[in-house]
Amino acid sequence: MTAEASPSAGEAPAPFDGKAFVRDLTPAPGVYRMVGADGQVLYVGKALSLKKRVGSYFLKELPSRRIALMVAQIARIEVTVTRTESEALILENQLIKSLRPRYNVLLRDDKSYPHILLTDETWPKLGYHRGPRAMAGRYFGPYPSSGAVRETLDLMFKLFKLRSCEDSVFRNRSRPCLQHQIGRCSAPCVGLVPTREYDATVRRAVLFLEGRSNELVDELGKAMEEASQRLEFEQAAVLRDQIVGIRKIQARQYVEGEQVEMDVLALAMDQGAACVLLMAFRNGLNQGTRSFFPRPNGAESPEEVLGAFVAQYYLEQRPPREIVLSHAIADEALLQEVFSAQAGRKVELKSSVRGERARYLEIARQNAALALATEAASSASQRARLLSLQEMLGLGEPPARIECFDISHTMGEATVASCVVFDGEGPVRGQYRRYNITGIAPGDDYAAMHQALERRFRRGVEEGVLPDLLLIDGGAGQLAQARAVLDELGVQGVAMVGVAKGEARRAGHEALVLPDRRELRPGAASPGLQLVQQVRDEAHRFAITGHRGKRQKTRETSRLEDIPGIGPRRRASLLKHFGGLAGLKAAGAEEIARVEGVNDALAQRIYAALHGLEA
Repeated sequence: MTAEASPSAGEAPAPFDGKAFVRDLTPAPGVYRMVGADGQVLYVGKALSLKKRVGSYFLKELPSRRIALMVAQIARIEVTVTRTESEALILENQLIKSLRPRYNVLLRDDKSYPHILLTDETWPKLGYHRGPRAMAGRYFGPYPSSGAVRETLDLMFKLFKLRSCEDSVFRNRSRPCLQHQIGRCSAPCVGLVPTREYDATVRRAVLFLEGRSNELVDELGKAMEEASQRLEFEQAAVLRDQIVGIRKIQARQYVEGEQVEMDVLALAMDQGAACVLLMAFRNGLNQGTRSFFPRPNGAESPEEVLGAFVAQYYLEQRPPREIVLSHAIADEALLQEVFSAQAGRKVELKSSVRGERARYLEIARQNAALALATEAASSASQRARLLSLQEMLGLGEPPARIECFDISHTMGEATVASCVVFDGEGPVRGQYRRYNITGIAPGDDYAAMHQALERRFRRGVEEGVLPDLLLIDGGAGQLAQARAVLDELGVQGVAMVGVAKGEARRAGHEALVLPDRRELRPGAASPGLQLVQQVRDEAHRFAITGHRGKRQKTRETSRLEDIPGIGPRRRASLLKHFGGLAGLKAAGAEEIARVEGVNDALAQRIYAALHGLEA
């Protein structure tokens, strides 16, 4: 459902009539989107009753100047009806993340959260995971930092001796590796542990990761007694050592001796900026802290900012059993209901706590304030660098969006262009782009830069998203390509600078090449040049990473393409089965012949081709 003003040609748009819109609005639960005259979404909200909630924005007295300013910009309102308020909460979170409205509190965090992954296969593997959950298995977390994951994994390998190796290595081992020799793996790869025993260990590892250590100790104690009665003393000793290890961990627990699974969240706000500090406890152990800096976008209420953070963060992650909050938030009961359904167990939100929890909440508050002050100092430094860059380049105002392009290849092979984006707060990694360059002469950097820029700005013109400052890694030649592309597309108002390497490629000696062929050499002490260096280095890193991945994939594929009888389907099956070309090379002809669609004769040809032998 949408309502908007429809002005006649040549007339100014009539103001949006919110009261008339609300008259016909449904009282059902749902999500509403307030849209400005430029088509940009101003705000996304949810409601138990759309009629009542949207109607509250068109009263004579509004709760804050921020809300009044937002309402004055509304050109239309779009609504989506849902069956329940819970569904509305989930949809609201998805829309906020995708649309990033200017008046919503936004969780600015470009990193995915680290987890522990226990794979779902015959011999499950335990390991560190960050990124999309594409692999089948159980994911435990999120953890506040990579260090917390690695510390937990270190304990897990000592206690349970599960494998950590890649599948390609696991399938091709002929003798135990170093991990087995130092007592961190039971060597299932060479059959030193029965399947039944390994499966039992996997189940016990799950109990530990779920925080059910007392239940695990009871089970291990019974298994130890049974092994002793069967006179299997070596097995009993292994179980005894596991119990001792778990007891040692329990002795280090910090929260009232409990097996708690809890997050403590404290919010600090100052001068329109906010910091949420997360202190995580798993199995009763403090797993460390992590600071988040959401954008309040004018919100002044700590309760509103913290509530928005909780919804956006935990609707994307598996919530712990307890979430302790520094401020009482709206929709607490609704969030508990949704989180509990999501986790498949009870989840509690608490803002009034005593004892150890109150002490940890106070520690989190103090650290949140400290982190916010540190971030403010860093933001001030970033602002100073932007102002220096503005003055150095003679810009009308500090650039709000900076893009930098770089080209990477190896003697013309696997050419990749990168585009990185920075705003007033630093890198915006979610908007980075790579371009696979095709149809040019190998090693022609000018043609590669022209193709990448044309693809980027042709789309930018269509979408209306253009940088204020365009940095090109290179000198006058590369900059000429940028100028030609922008002229062809009729793009105006974008400042362009070429970043030419300095004498002997020394940092701080770069020359900034301007479109009128002037060169600036501000020197290493210039804050503006330091910002340019940071953006250029990030573009360089991003380009090289993409190029290396493309080059490796091309080389792996081409090696197999040269073998008669290997088509795209068999090539994909082989690489998937062995985890890549390295695993395939390490396999014998008999192992290769086990792959579907590969007979003995073809397996011999593959083996010979990969090892330089005559088939």
